[in-house]
Amino acid sequence: MGRRLTEPQLQIFFLLASVIVRHRPDGPVTLADADVADAAGAMAGTLEAAGRGLIAEIAGSSPVSEGLRRQMDALLAEVGRGAGARYAGDAAEVLRGVERGARHEAPGVGDERDSYLALLRRVLPPPPADEARPAPSPIIIP
Repeated sequence: MGRRLTEPQLQIFFLLASVIVRHRPDGPVTLADADVADAAGAMAGTLEAAGRGLIAEIAGSSPVSEGLRRQMDALLAEVGRGAGARYAGDAAEVLRGVERGARHEAPGVGDERDSYLALLRRVLPPPPADEARPAPSPIIIP
């Protein structure tokens, strides 16, 4: 069993989890655990390289995972602005945990295509899809 997360790491995890459950890829594709694992691994690799003094941006291997990685990057850049190297190290560690979970390496996640996403959605349900859309007019019949 792994060690417990620190309070800052828990905060990073829940921020990243909220980005993951809200992410909607462009087009007819859907987000799968493999995309989450790929995006988290790429983002963790980028942060780990930065921790060693290398400037590198590791991209996701598919358009879906790259879109999610970019959202994670934007969130971490905004939240971690001025936070220092410790924050980047904590974020990389959390991202590696997300990657392991999405690859189903953690016990209890399951082995379905989206078991990890289903688990995250139970903990942090995404906002209703109709939240941003106005209610249909009762006069217009679809």
